[in-house]
Amino acid sequence: MLSSSKTYSVLPASDLARATAWFRDKLELEPEDTSEQGVRYRTGGDSWIYVYETANAGTAQNTAMCWLVEDIEAEMEHLRGRGVEFADYDFPGLKTENGVATDSQGKSAWFQDSEGNYLCLTQPAVPM
Repeated sequence: MLSSSKTYSVLPASDLARATAWFRDKLELEPEDTSEQGVRYRTGGDSWIYVYETANAGTAQNTAMCWLVEDIEAEMEHLRGRGVEFADYDFPGLKTENGVATDSQGKSAWFQDSEGNYLCLTQPAVPM
């Protein structure tokens, strides 16, 4: 049953107002729905992101969410123009050049939101 169910991403924020401003100012996302508990953003198609307030925000050291994009360099240039900083990595199995890691699966680039969550852009090797 789950293989045909839609999914969505949930991101923690230690300061919901700060996170909401960051998503608006950096990613140009406007809330679709807000409540005292959190903020919901609609993204491509039926996808969405739910950001909620918790003291545990920013403690995970793994990728929390990715966007599938068709042109990673263009997306990165646009986000950099809005002040988003991409991470550079150089360790076994992952090396970036100008923020982009390339492997047989495609290209990926990571950045952190205002709450310390790791987000990424991914351009699959096979066009979407």
